[in-house]
Amino acid sequence: MHYISTRGTASALGFDDVLLAGLASDGGLYLPQTWPKIESDTLRSWRGLSYSDLAIRVIEPFIAGSQLEPKFSQLVQKAYAGFNHPAVTPLTQLESNLWLLELFHGPTFAFKDIALQLLGQLLDQLLQSRGQTATIIGATSGDTGSAAIEACRDREALQAFILYPHDRISDVQRRQMTTVASSNIHVLAIDGTFDDCQNLIKALFADQAFRQKANPTAVNSINWARIMAQTVYYIAAAIALGAPDRSVSFAVPTGNFGNVFAAYAAKRMGIPIDQLIIGSNRNDVLPRFFASGTLAATTTVPTLSPSMDIQISSNFERFLFDLWDRNGKALSTAMAEFQKTHQLSISTPAATMARKQFTALAFDDEQTLATIKKWYQDIGLVLDPHSAIGVAAAERVRAKTPCIALATAHPAKFPEAIRRAIGTTPKIPEHLEAIMTKPERLTRLPNHFDTVRAHILSLINPPHRKTQIAR
Repeated sequence: MHYISTRGTASALGFDDVLLAGLASDGGLYLPQTWPKIESDTLRSWRGLSYSDLAIRVIEPFIAGSQLEPKFSQLVQKAYAGFNHPAVTPLTQLESNLWLLELFHGPTFAFKDIALQLLGQLLDQLLQSRGQTATIIGATSGDTGSAAIEACRDREALQAFILYPHDRISDVQRRQMTTVASSNIHVLAIDGTFDDCQNLIKALFADQAFRQKANPTAVNSINWARIMAQTVYYIAAAIALGAPDRSVSFAVPTGNFGNVFAAYAAKRMGIPIDQLIIGSNRNDVLPRFFASGTLAATTTVPTLSPSMDIQISSNFERFLFDLWDRNGKALSTAMAEFQKTHQLSISTPAATMARKQFTALAFDDEQTLATIKKWYQDIGLVLDPHSAIGVAAAERVRAKTPCIALATAHPAKFPEAIRRAIGTTPKIPEHLEAIMTKPERLTRLPNHFDTVRAHILSLINPPHRKTQIAR
């Protein structure tokens, strides 16, 4: 399996180099050169498999030729051994044609665990086998950071630097990062928005001198391995509801476009997916794009669903690559213009193609609270503000096929929003309750590239790339 950049000039790489690189050298994102295909008979043969066994079969084509192949099955089993539900991603039926896919049964109670627990295993094993260390750098709008930290903490081969927008995530989300005492974990509160944090990460990857000193790799969904791992739960849910003999639809609360792009990837692989429904909050850059054919970023607005408070969805470039008929050089020109003007328009035929793939809707905080209240009153279900947007989107569209809304986080991570909606706070899992009294470790920094770069380099012990790992 080889991977190519959405910008068209970086060399094609195998999986191992893509895993470590994160972002392509030309600033693009990696995608498979060709999509592996899953035949109907294969899908039928996968019925009844455990989540781990299914993940092994789905992902194997993506890592073909990797140094990790001999130990891959073992690494997958280890990644999902700590989840607190035997199904890992269980399905709950809400109505005759509406289901909820629960993705919050991992160690940090958010869907990011599903990909990042595996990513941590893969990175650590690959670096150990090469006798190298690496610097994890990532931006988080709430949940990626804690999931990445949980996956990377105390690993000899990794140091992790996680950037988050100061005062723009929930207290629980912040404490899940800042109360980790591991010496290889560094949490940076940036004076700005998530988009600012994301731009700093991209700038660090573009700085060749920094790359030489730090050997950085990404844990954000710009890293292809994140998307690859997320395709599994879409396939698992589709099989559970009758695929390949019945089509399904998915409603996905979406900020950075990585989660819903994984559904699109599953569809490209042959999974019978009818509709892909995007639910956004007031930061409605994606619904506006699908309505108008113009991607126009505006000012990020803080909402009750902070993990979706994003204007520049970095993974959207992977979908634009298809809209540009995989012409990386042309897309590179368009993305350079977007970086300058924060606007990008596509042709009418491309806009029509885009709308055939996705339906996108936006919901404000009051609509989010109303959805939480409705489902609590109707069946006693407590949805977090992000999951509520996914359910609201599914209710609005009313797909003809069974529709699966994604529950992306445990409601206890957003107690204030839940209290506003239903008048009481959700039961807090014991692990989350414990972090509310622990001391916090973080460094607050300005939204200034040179300052952030210097701080990270000051905490890395050179020479980084050639360091031998103690066995």
